[in-house]
Amino acid sequence: MEQYTDLIIIGGGVIGSSIAYHLLKEGFSGEITIFEKDRLYEFASTPRSAGGIRQLFTTDINIQISRYSLKKYKTFPEDMQVDGERAEIDFKQRGYLFLAKNETLDDLKKQAALQQKYGVPSEILTASELTQIIPELNTSDLTGGLYCGEDGYLDPYSVMQGYVKKVKELGGRYVYDEIYSIKEDSGRVTGVVTKDGMLYKAPIVINSAGPWAPKISEDSGYPLPIVPLKRQVIQFNAAEPLEKPLPLTVDPTGVYFRHEGASFIAGFSEKVKPGIDFTWKRSFFMETLWPVLAERIPNFERAKIISGWAGMYSHNTKDQNAVIGEHPELKGYYLACGFSGHGMQQAPAVGQGLAELIIKGRYESIDLSPLKFERFSTNELVIEGAVV
Repeated sequence: MEQYTDLIIIGGGVIGSSIAYHLLKEGFSGEITIFEKDRLYEFASTPRSAGGIRQLFTTDINIQISRYSLKKYKTFPEDMQVDGERAEIDFKQRGYLFLAKNETLDDLKKQAALQQKYGVPSEILTASELTQIIPELNTSDLTGGLYCGEDGYLDPYSVMQGYVKKVKELGGRYVYDEIYSIKEDSGRVTGVVTKDGMLYKAPIVINSAGPWAPKISEDSGYPLPIVPLKRQVIQFNAAEPLEKPLPLTVDPTGVYFRHEGASFIAGFSEKVKPGIDFTWKRSFFMETLWPVLAERIPNFERAKIISGWAGMYSHNTKDQNAVIGEHPELKGYYLACGFSGHGMQQAPAVGQGLAELIIKGRYESIDLSPLKFERFSTNELVIEGAVV
């Protein structure tokens, strides 16, 4: 039992679907088949993310990727329209804000200088200036913050569906089946095998399976330094509304929060054991989030949990950055995984870059080569200091 296609993408979330869209947009002439095991995307990472879009990174490559992607998200509704229907993604450019104490403000000043080098309008704010953005903010222990008004947050599920619908319109084919392994012959990829034993032959296979990417690759003989990590998000109401809409705000503790409609969501990168786990607990809010939130914004002292969920980070254990490009040991096997929570905001640039690499043999719009797999063996790690 076998079928042939020209290019296979493992994983139909925002990364895989962005890659498919950009390949088709750039003129890839063959058939593209995207495999997604979760037809309803019930456990996919994309719709379970916090939806933040920021340019406030500490490395050249991540800043460039995010700046490129931000511009694309601004025109996304028009670019992805199908049959005249816009792909609305509810992108709210309310800003991104990192709060700082004495020991972190100097680091943020260095970050701002690097970001501004690439045209990011980031700025260092004093403690008093912070209250102009969030009037209720408790700044008694803060010395300032790093802010970018261009940034913000959007609806991740709508972005993913926007890509999926456009890919289908352009001729891409989605197969809702699980990939068991990658096939090869003489150092070249030859296709994939599904869980039920169907062989799909193709000279190009792209692994963008998110937290499931490392298992697929390792089971095929190509281990990746990536593990799945659970991240919980809690949605809550406050008894007293805030005066202004929140930017996505990151407390010095690492707790982040933002508006979600009239309510709020919050999360934190807790230390957990690697593994697929979609359970969430109210105690996470009560014991970890609420004490920080209530101290930072008095309005949050009286809060009520509405709901919660858990999603999976595809966590790169080496440098917490994506792995992008062709695997050096297997011709035709490409990687787009290990985003460590940044996949949503990096999807447009990654899709464009990989499309160029596959079709033209080189990056043109943005050079993603610093994120190549080979950096692990040559010790050219890209250490990102702003991982939330």
